[in-house]
Amino acid sequence: MAEPQPPRSPLAAAARAFRRDRTGMAALCVVLGFVLLALAAPLITRLYGKNPTDHYGQDTPGLLSPEGLPVLPNGGISGEFWFGLEPGLGRDVFAQLLYGMRTSLLVAVAATAVIAVVGIVLGVTVGYLSGVADRVFTFFCNVLLAFPTLLLLLALSPVIQTRFVDPGENEPVWMQFTVLVLVFSAFGWVPLALVLRTTVKSLRERDFVEAARAVGASRRHIVFRELLPNVWAPVLVHLTLALPGIITAEAALSFLGVGISEPVPDWGRMISRGAEVFYDDPTYMVFPGVAILVFVLAFNLFGDAVRDALDPRTAR
Repeated sequence: MAEPQPPRSPLAAAARAFRRDRTGMAALCVVLGFVLLALAAPLITRLYGKNPTDHYGQDTPGLLSPEGLPVLPNGGISGEFWFGLEPGLGRDVFAQLLYGMRTSLLVAVAATAVIAVVGIVLGVTVGYLSGVADRVFTFFCNVLLAFPTLLLLLALSPVIQTRFVDPGENEPVWMQFTVLVLVFSAFGWVPLALVLRTTVKSLRERDFVEAARAVGASRRHIVFRELLPNVWAPVLVHLTLALPGIITAEAALSFLGVGISEPVPDWGRMISRGAEVFYDDPTYMVFPGVAILVFVLAFNLFGDAVRDALDPRTAR
């Protein structure tokens, strides 16, 4: 008679359920492929022989027309320039696409990390304390949710430019990244904190929390040792769905001219430039547009698969 198998932990059961989801596994492979390409961008461009900042079309005669458009068809795609040339400046599209991927992922990952820390600490703590702290916290969150994030960033960019940057100088790249990460984080933690607040309020009356109180455990011990390990599922689901949203928001801001500025490559600015020359060179807009579409779609499908694996009740 076979011995009974020991019960699986919730994490092991979720991992097994996720591996059975073919769509989720395919989406994870696509996401990891994008991440690896972004991390390996310097190596790939070195082997490729091009970089994202050189103006090849302007430096080499015959690549661009007098109007600044690629001479070769399909945006100048050739064996030398795999994805063609940027109209006007003549930069390599493939190199720009790889480094633009790094820009978007750096902003999104940094903002998501801050959102996770702030949202977890505040949500779990306030959910456990409840009472006056809970009412004040909820009011503060509702105030933050009322702020239009996009309009705030549009208004904040010129203020920073005039207050912290000398006239005639460009805003430092590190400042642009910092502002984007801080603004996305300042408003992005609120939904996660509210979800965790509700989850913790339902957990604080459970037997294991009451047992911890009975043996004299401190509030800090109960919050970080008893409650926090039991809320990892909604945290993971929220972050996997929040990161692609930050990527699209960052691209939208760059499209509007208040995100990452030149010469740092950026998907949103590539799409903005592609929209300007779409009727003359529609190819240039295709590559960044398809890249954002595929990455965001894959990450959303990955997030859905993670949610279904962690909570089988939501499975389709």
